[in-house]
Amino acid sequence: MYRKLLSIILFTLFIAGSTPSAASSVVDPQQNKENQGFRIKTIVIDPGHGAHDIGARGRTSVEKDIALQIALKLGRSIQSELKDVKVIYTRTTDVFIPLYERIGLANEKKADLFISIHCNSMPSIKKRTVTGYRRRNGKRIPIYKTVSTPNTTTRGTETFVSGSGRLAEQDAAIRENASMLLEENYKENYDGFDPKDPESYIIFSLMKNAYRDQSIKLASLIEGEYVKTGRGSRGVKELSLAVLARAGMPAVLTEVGFISNPDEERYLNSAQGQSKIVENLLDAIKSYKRQAEN
Repeated sequence: MYRKLLSIILFTLFIAGSTPSAASSVVDPQQNKENQGFRIKTIVIDPGHGAHDIGARGRTSVEKDIALQIALKLGRSIQSELKDVKVIYTRTTDVFIPLYERIGLANEKKADLFISIHCNSMPSIKKRTVTGYRRRNGKRIPIYKTVSTPNTTTRGTETFVSGSGRLAEQDAAIRENASMLLEENYKENYDGFDPKDPESYIIFSLMKNAYRDQSIKLASLIEGEYVKTGRGSRGVKELSLAVLARAGMPAVLTEVGFISNPDEERYLNSAQGQSKIVENLLDAIKSYKRQAEN
């Protein structure tokens, strides 16, 4: 029982992309050899919004269009430079895809990574101003009007992972993916894998935490690449996002800039800006892939 449980734990850490140094002290050479076979084979790219769901609005553009342009360019770059990786898009045209279908596709295709691309925006600043006066019972009463002023100064990138409050929603997806992973890598030991076995709950719990940890790792790599090219980073954050909640793999949502900021909007729409963002994302994926596979 102990040896079987230890194998489950080691396998889970491996699936999460643990480094050889983390496992080498407790795993034998034969297991290390088997672990080296892990590869990131499928990445799902999700351009946010679409069709009537335009997302954030800038002065001259809308989020759904920028997200799609960057997503398609990123996919082409991945296919060009990472020949062993298959790219799947949640949309390739201006259509609306419900959130649950986006992550559902990633789960169905047994994706190894899920990356959702968005543009950020700040709400307008609302301020009450006096527009005039009227008299009531001999008193001078001010007349107020709420005026909205665009918030155009906020800038920078930020990348989100699913908040811890959403962890319970991953159970079904992890169960679906875990059985396949176990069968492919440990056929001899786990052909009779029983989801009612108490040990299964241990692996599901470990995998949930592993996916969260690896999502944070990928998000940190993405933000680090943005910073290298002079972008201001607002950091990695956890948020209760429906599109990431049921992910049975490491998953992030990256805000590539503020469309509400005129300077950043121009950058997000420019060929140079989009090329640089794609380069940032591709370099982060390459770094993550190297760490996960070695």
